Amino acid sequence: MYQIRMASENDLSNMLQLIRELADYEKAPGEVIVSLQDMKQYFKEHRFEAFLAVSSEHQILGMALFYWSYSTWKGKIVYLDDLVVTHSQRRKGIGEALFDKLIDYCKIQKANQLRWHVLDWNKPAIDFYKKHHADLDESWITCKFEKEHLR
Repeated sequence: MYQIRMASENDLSNMLQLIRELADYEKAPGEVIVSLQDMKQYFKEHRFEAFLAVSSEHQILGMALFYWSYSTWKGKIVYLDDLVVTHSQRRKGIGEALFDKLIDYCKIQKANQLRWHVLDWNKPAIDFYKKHHADLDESWITCKFEKEHLR
């Protein structure tokens, strides 16, 4: 049994644990450089929000972490940074419930698009998004500069 609710500052420590678990799953444990202090600051600045799936024992089972962005073509959009369910709770409908909650939120807030990335090798995630009839646009290439390149 679980409920879906918005994250609060009190949840950030457990959310960071879940982020680290995801990094392990994605074979990139050393890539997580954000600290709990960073998350607290960014949360206070409203840089991100999250829906959480929380058990009756107050354990975070999963999250959909997102933020608002702007597209020159689409206007206001929501970017889903991570949709993750802790390993032991996968295949129980939690990811589905979080994704549905985010979609409903986007509708209520009149977002013009929900956008996210998925790793090309993550077949379970790709299958999940295909089941939702998501447009998996393979024509775009993700570009980025890491922190050291920005200095």
